[in-house]
Formats: sequence, structure tokens, C-alpha cells
Amino acid sequence: MKVGYVRVSTQGQNTARQEVLMQELGVEKVFLDKQSGKDTARPELKKMMEFVREGDVVIVESISRFARCTRDLLELVEQLSGKGVAFVSKKEALDTSTPSGRFVLTIFGAIAQLERESILQRQKEGIAIAKAQGKYTGRPPKTYPDQEAVLGAWRRGEISVGQARKQLGVSKSTFYRLVANQKKEEKKSHE
Repeated sequence: MKVGYVRVSTQGQNTARQEVLMQELGVEKVFLDKQSGKDTARPELKKMMEFVREGDVVIVESISRFARCTRDLLELVEQLSGKGVAFVSKKEALDTSTPSGRFVLTIFGAIAQLERESILQRQKEGIAIAKAQGKYTGRPPKTYPDQEAVLGAWRRGEISVGQARKQLGVSKSTFYRLVANQKKEEKKSHE
């Protein structure tokens, strides 16, 4: 049986291109996940791995749709092989039912992992540059109605931490983070 696996990273992304490919390849059953491929904890992937039987072929549009790191890719393909199931990636023209296909799989897996790590490294470098230029400040701290008045009353000893938290509707850790942020802002304004 030809079994397809389709994945996109977010709910808003479109799976049509991958689904059309599955139809063109005569895939009989498709499992579809709409979440990141950073790990293998994906519900439809798990269902597919349990569903496949000896003689089945798992077909994906590309390796990156199946796994994002070499270790996960190799472990998944090993699990499939242990069940007598072949793995085919259309984009890379890869078929693990052949020795050369298994060899190429390892190479492609390493390249996919390198690409992902390179993207993350470039992202970190870009954020560092933006921070240095003052263009990236992160998400602004959340403010709450009457925050200044409540924190002021707490500082003056008019209300307890518990009362202040209740009025703001925040957890203990959030309350103390608000206090720390307020101190930072006061310090900045005095400089």
C-alpha cells in the first residue's frame, strides 16, 4: 500500500501542493500534520508509523516534510525498515528499498540539518545586529489597568502582595516581574 505523509509548519499554511502530488502518485492513504517538524511528536506521524505494515511504501514530498534533523530522519526510516516498509521522497528522488537510496538518505538528512542550523544561526546573528543598532527591543512588557496605582499602594505598604496581585489579576512571579520592570524604568528616567 502507498501511504503518504504531508506536513506544513502552521495551521495557516496550505497543503494542496503536497496533496495533489499524493494523488498523482496513486497514494491510497494520507496522514497530514500541521505543525513544526522540529521533533517527531506529531499526532499524524505517530498514527502513520503505527498504521504501516510490511510491504507498504511511505511517500513524502521532500525529506524536510518528514524530519528536520538527521537523527530523527534516520530513526524514523530505521523504524520503517524494521517493519519492512520502504521510504520514498519525491523531491530528492530517494527510495530506501535500494542500497544507494539508503546511502543518499544519510547525506540528504545531514544537508537538511545543516540548512536548518544555518537558518537558526543567521537568525541569531540578525537579531544581535538589530539589537546592537537599537532596532530590536523585543516584545514590550505587558501593562495592566491601574498598574501604577496598585504598585504604588503596595510600595507604600497600604496593601499586601496578595491584595496587589488580586487587583492586577497576576501570578506571584508576574507581580515581581512588574515590580522589577518598574524599578528599571525609574532608574532609566533618573539617568
